[in-house]
Amino acid sequence: MKPKKVLFLITKATWGGAQRYVYDLATHLPQDQFTPIVAFGEPGRLQKTLTDAGIGTRHIPALGRDVALLSDLTSFFQILACVWRVKPDVIHLNSSKAAALGALAARALFIPKIIFTVHGWPFKEDRGVLVRKFIYFISWFTALLSNSVIVVSKEDESIGKRMALVGRKIHYIPIGIEPPKFLSRDEASTSLSITAAVPRIVTIAELTLNKGVRYAIDAIAILKSRGIEVSYFIISDGEERAKLEALAHERNVSDRVHFLGFVQDVARCLKAFDVFLLPSIKEGMPYVLLEAAAANLPIITTNVVNPDVVDRYENIRAVPPANPEALAEALIDVMRERSETELFPSRNHFSLSDMLKKTTNLY
Repeated sequence: MKPKKVLFLITKATWGGAQRYVYDLATHLPQDQFTPIVAFGEPGRLQKTLTDAGIGTRHIPALGRDVALLSDLTSFFQILACVWRVKPDVIHLNSSKAAALGALAARALFIPKIIFTVHGWPFKEDRGVLVRKFIYFISWFTALLSNSVIVVSKEDESIGKRMALVGRKIHYIPIGIEPPKFLSRDEASTSLSITAAVPRIVTIAELTLNKGVRYAIDAIAILKSRGIEVSYFIISDGEERAKLEALAHERNVSDRVHFLGFVQDVARCLKAFDVFLLPSIKEGMPYVLLEAAAANLPIITTNVVNPDVVDRYENIRAVPPANPEALAEALIDVMRERSETELFPSRNHFSLSDMLKKTTNLY
C-alpha cells in the first residue's frame, strides 16, 4: 500500500517540548507506512534538524504565535494552500494557534484524519478571565473539529473529558523517550566547564514565565540565608533571561546562580549534577523530567506537571507552584537523602516506542 502522508503543523520551529515531540514522531514513523512533512511558522532549530534528518518541511511565513487579525487571516490562507498542495491523509496539529487554523483548513479541504495534540491546555495560564474564556473556546472548537485529541498529561485528560461534545475524542498518550547516552560526571562537568564541588542543582527549561525559574532563584536565596552552600545552573535561553539575571543580582546570589545558555544535546550532561529542579507554574509532561530520571537524578518539581510521572517514579518530589520556601525545603531534604544513599536506580517508564505505537494507531 502507498504510505500515508502525515502533515505536522506547528507554530514555531524553534526548540521546546512541542518541537521535540514533532521531531520524534516525524523521524520515527515507519517509512513503509507513513511519509511525514512538517509545516511551521517561525523558523529555527527544529527546521534544521528535520532537514538534516531528510524530513520534508514547508514554511508558512505569516504564522506567528501572537494574535493579530490580519496576519492570522493571511496565515489561514497560507495553511489552506499548504494543505491543498500536500494533500495529506492525516494532519497532526500542534501548538494552539496553528492547531485552530489548521483544523479549519483541514475541515474545509475534507482531510480524512485530523489529530490535535494538546501540549498543556493554554487556558490554564495566568491570564485575565475574559482572555482565558476566549482561549478555552478556541481550544474546545479545535477539539470539536478534530477526529482525535491527544493529551500528554493525566490532568489535561481529566479536563478534556469534561468538555462538552469532545470528551470521547480525548486520548492520553504520554510522551516517551529513548534514554540519552550519558557522559560520565567528569566528562559532563568538563564539557560544561563546571568546577563547583558543592551540591549542583540544575534546571533545563526555556526561560519563560511559565517555567517559574524566578521562584527557584528565590529558593537559592533562602538556602544562602540558612548557610547552605549550593551551585544552581540554569541551562537554556529565553525571553526572561535578562530579568532572571537581574533577580539573581538583587537577591545577592549571582555567585551561586549560573546561566549557561543553550547547550546542544544537554541531556547527555545530566550526570554532572546532583539534583534536577523544574519549578514550573504551568506544565504538561516535560521531556527533561524523563531524561533526569533516566540519569538517576533526584527531581524536584511542582504539582502542575503530569501526576502520572510523579506516581511512577519514586524519586520525584512535587511541591506547590510559585512557592520558594517549599522548593527550598524540598532541596534540603533531597540533598540530605542523596548524601546518605547510593545513586537512585534508573528507570524508563515512558518509552518512545509506546508513544509511537499509540499515536500511529490514531492515524
